[in-house]
This record gives sequence, structure tokens and C-alpha cells, in this order.
Amino acid sequence: MPKLNLNRVKHCPLFSDAERYEKVPTALEPNYTESKHKLCPSAGLTEKHLARRWQVLESMTNKDVLLDSFTLGHYHEYANNIEHFIGTVNIPVGVAGPLRINGLHANNDYLIPLATTEAALVASYNRGAKLITAAGGVSTLLINEGVSRTPVFSFPSLSQAAQFVSWVVTQYDIFRQVAESTTQHGKLKDINVNLEGNHVYLVFEYLTGDACGQNMVTIATHKIFHHILDFSPVSPIDAFLEGNLSGDKKANAHTLRSVRGKKVSADITIPASLVKKHLGTTPDSMVKFGKMNTVGGLLSGSIGINAHYANALSALYIACGQDAACVAESAIGITRFDLDSNGDLYASVTLPNIMVGTVGGGTGLPTQKACLDILGLHGNGKAKALAEVVAALCLAGELSIVGAFCADHFSRAHQKLARKKYA
Repeated sequence: MPKLNLNRVKHCPLFSDAERYEKVPTALEPNYTESKHKLCPSAGLTEKHLARRWQVLESMTNKDVLLDSFTLGHYHEYANNIEHFIGTVNIPVGVAGPLRINGLHANNDYLIPLATTEAALVASYNRGAKLITAAGGVSTLLINEGVSRTPVFSFPSLSQAAQFVSWVVTQYDIFRQVAESTTQHGKLKDINVNLEGNHVYLVFEYLTGDACGQNMVTIATHKIFHHILDFSPVSPIDAFLEGNLSGDKKANAHTLRSVRGKKVSADITIPASLVKKHLGTTPDSMVKFGKMNTVGGLLSGSIGINAHYANALSALYIACGQDAACVAESAIGITRFDLDSNGDLYASVTLPNIMVGTVGGGTGLPTQKACLDILGLHGNGKAKALAEVVAALCLAGELSIVGAFCADHFSRAHQKLARKKYA
């Protein structure tokens, strides 16, 4: 390696250490020696394979912590949710509420289970819920639904891509029959065509009933995909089931205006007296904070504007058996504060990508079902209500955290609740 001139290295910690720099060639080389760790993979979940995996792991950690008596008594229930199973992780669950929701689908006072290891989180959402309930409840409205999968096709030229598109637009009814032959609950809602040079992206959008539906739409679109390959009058050079237009597990600007999962708006008008009582600040201060932070979000390149949707989403998703990775797309949206003519606070949130279900996935696992039961939202016919609860919860969190910043309580709350005190 060339000799390192430390006088020229100012901003890279790695290369400011000459001794560490000298180790780079050998440290980063491929290593082809056989691993000393040999686990026992298996597609299914059997007691035999579980025991064999723990033969490797038991010297590394306390088996009884991950494979406690409850988990061992219910391990067979996890068979459709995980591979190479070794146990469960216990996450603390708190409850916030009651949160009064006046929605088209969610209309009740809800106690909301939240799973988190972040101190102050449940307390913050509980404070927002108390404020909302004191103000008569939050209005919620599910606006749109749809989950998509987006295959992509490549052709030799733009001309042939255009011929392919002219055929695709005549096939909607056939595609719908093909898709719906794979599911009792999914319905093909729409097809959108995006032509980019000699590439064609097809957006298949579905209604998925009370399931979150990601596996459902993947299986349905896979069958359409192969129908297209078999019957298209123009053969693609390359084709892939996903072309990255779906927004699956990633923040994206497109769905800010459309939908992925369920799109919900929620709003409330809160008297200034209640803002002062519960948050220790004023509507005027919260509106000013919102305006300045909107500019800050634009400067940072944020998709949408919100304070911390991800906190509510991750805690609720984990507690209630949702796909936690979907927080990536669910946590975009718009929070807005305004003053009304009386000087009271108008607050609203719009979340276009709430990915939740009340059947399937992890919703039937023992502790996750228990959390949905607290909400009264496990099973068929409950997914739309759950989406409205999610939006209401996010609004509660926005009110609480913005109020904390405006009253200069944010740091104090975390210092009080998140710092352990030792005798």
C-alpha cells in the first residue's frame, strides 16, 4: 500500500489512523475457510430441527430467555411466519388512551397497545390521546385503498414497446380473471401503464380485503406476469415481476398523492384552553412551529411533512402483528396546523400508505392477537377501522410532540422518563 500522508487526511476517520490503514488489504480480503457455525435449516418448524439449532446456539446465550415456556408451548403457531425458528423476543407493551375516534369505520374510545423499547413514547401518545378525547374526539376518514405490484418488460425498441402497450390495454378483463383465480379476497382494481423508452412498467393495483395483502398481490401478479409472457404478441427481451414502482417497503413521492395500502385523513379542532391545559402552550405557537418545520423538511428533502409518524407506526405494527418493514412507506404523509377564526387549533394528518391488516400475516399469533383484541379489531371486517385508528394515533403523537417542543418540555420529558436512576 502507498504510504499514508496524515497531513492530507482531514475528514475521514478510517484513513487518519495509519496503523488501521495498513491493515486494510488483509482485513478486507475474501475468506474461504469453512464456518465453524453450522445451523440446521428447514422450511418447516419441527421440534427436531429446533433442538438441533439450539445445539449450536446454547453455548452463546441463555436458551430459556428466547425459548421460554410460553414460546415452547406455542411454537407450532409460528410455522407460517418464520424460518429457522429459535424462539421469540419479548418487547415491552404499553397502552395509550382512551383515544376517542369519530370515524366512518372506527367509532369508539380505543385503548391502544404499543410495543416499544423507547421510553417516553407511550407517555407522549397517551397525552395526545387524552387531549383529543377531551376535545370531543378526532374525525377520521378512509379515502382510498390499493396495494400494487409492478412488473417491468424490456423490448428492442420504443415501437415494439408501444405495440405491447396497445395489447395490454385491451386485456384488463382477462388479467382480472387471471388474478382473481389465485385469491378469494383480492380484487384487481386498476392497471396503470408507464412507458419509458423501450421499457414498460405495469402497475397492478388490488383491493385486498382485511389482509395487508402483500403476498396476495404478489401471487396474483405472478400469474398475470406469466400469462403475459405466454400470450403477448410482442415478446420482451427481459421481464421481471417487480420494477420498483410499487413503493414496497420504501418511502416514495408517488404514493404521497395516490395510495399504498389505505389512505386516511384525520382532523380535529381543539380549543385554546385545552391546548394550554394539556400541552402547556398555545395554538399560535404550534402553528408557527409547524410552518418553520415545514420549511426545514423541504430543505432536508423530506417526502411529506410530519414530526414522528414512525414512532406510532412501528410501536403499533409490532404490537399488532403487522409487517414492521412497511413503516418505511407508511411513515410519509402531511401534518398541518392552522388557527381558526376563534384562535383555536385546527390539526390534521393525511397518511396515504397505511399498510395494515386484521387477518393473515402475524395477526393470529398469540400475543399479537391479544393486542388486536384490546382494540377490538381482530378478524374479518376490521381492517378499515384499524387504518383509521392508525391515523388518529399519529395525530395524537403529532400534537404531543409539537406541544412539547413549543413548551420546551421535550428534553425534560426524555430526561425524566428515559434516564434510569440508581440508588
